Order: sequence, then C-alpha cells, then structure tokens
Amino acid sequence: TGLNLLADYYISIGKSGTLKTTEGDQRTPLGVYFISANLDRRTLKDFYGSGALPLNYPNVLDSKRGKTGGGIWLHGTPPEQFARAPQSSDGCVVLANPDLERIIQTVEIRSTPVVIASRLQWVSSQGARMESKPFEDVLPAWHKAKSAGDLQQVLAYYTPDFNGNGKPLEQWLPTLRSEIGAIRGRPIQLKDLSIIRWIDTADTMVVTFGEVADGARTGWNKRQYWIRQDNRWKIFFEGIIG
Repeated sequence: TGLNLLADYYISIGKSGTLKTTEGDQRTPLGVYFISANLDRRTLKDFYGSGALPLNYPNVLDSKRGKTGGGIWLHGTPPEQFARAPQSSDGCVVLANPDLERIIQTVEIRSTPVVIASRLQWVSSQGARMESKPFEDVLPAWHKAKSAGDLQQVLAYYTPDFNGNGKPLEQWLPTLRSEIGAIRGRPIQLKDLSIIRWIDTADTMVVTFGEVADGARTGWNKRQYWIRQDNRWKIFFEGIIG
C-alpha cells in the first residue's frame, strides 16, 4: 500500500550532527531502529519532558560495523522549554512535548520502526516495486526452502559471518535444525510482513514477520537483516523479537 505522510515535526539532534560511531561523540545515528521501551514520564527527570522512547542503537548493522555507544532516545523537553536548538542533544532525537505525546500514542514496542536519515526521497509505488523486485523474488525462495525442510538449501541463504542472536552460524545451526524439525515440512505462513530497505555503503533489508507453520497455534516473531553481496541477497542476522 505504500507510505503516507500523516504529520511532520521539528526535532533537535546531536551537537556534532549525525553519523554516530562511538560512545560520547555527541552524534545522532543514521539507520533503521526500533522502539525498545516506552518509559513512564513519572519515573523520569523533568529534563525528558513528556516521556522517552529508547531506540535499539546500536542495531545489528551498527554492531557489525563496530559502532559503540547507547542511550539513544526519542524524548521531550523540560516543562519550561518548548523546543531545543537544532543541534543541542548528546545524540538523542528531541521533540516538543505535544509532538512526542502524539507519537507515544501510536507506537508499539519492538514493532514500530524509526528511520533516521539525513533526507528522504519519495518515489512512486511502481518505481519502488521495480527497485525491490530482486529481493521480493529471493524472500519467497528462502521461505519455500524452509517450508520444505531442506536444510542445505536454506543454509545457502546465510552469510558465512551470520549472527543468530550472538551465535555464529556453526553454533546457531542446531536452532535452525530444531525449527525445521518442528515444522515437519508443513507450509510456513509469514504474518504481518514488514520490509524496510536501508542503503548507505551497503544495501540492506530489515525484515520483520511472524513465522507460523500450518496447523500450529503459535510461532515466532522474527527479525532478519539481509545484505546484498555480489548482487545476491543473503541473511547476516536472524533473531526472535518476542
């Protein structure tokens, strides 16, 4: 269905700008992040205003690149201050309290993406589909291989430096075998599929879905990070998010 612009708000970012790489550099990170918590304003100092939404910086791609630091939040301003100067935070994204309050009412923990970019380029739905077609072909192929229980074919979709919740491919392999064994060749349904593309020095896809085998009452909520290498898409991270 594409994206629709519902509102836009003024924000303040880090004193040193963007492209955060290290702890204490007073920069705001660029990338695809997810809200990891919704902190109760009653437990926070007035400095954070109407509340705070911590982000999962460093994300998987950041960690792969050796980036450090943490504590990147979306938060408000003290009661006596409506807005901050354009670059006045230590790396957080700061909004006016009324704007933050509207956002807090719409987000879901671990599910709502926050894309921090220097600029956005709007493209037509047709153009976006053409750009993403190579990936839209490979994701169903991985899905089909896993539904069929073909371990070797499934492994062909993972990078040698794959990370499964902190485990390298060799240590994560028993988890994959267990999942395929539990599926027992039944078709897998990918529920609430979300795909977000991020392009900088690499071309990556952040894919979130619920994985449920036919006939099963429950499944896993998963997130994968795919990267394009030599014009082929492969998974370099996979993990359960809840």
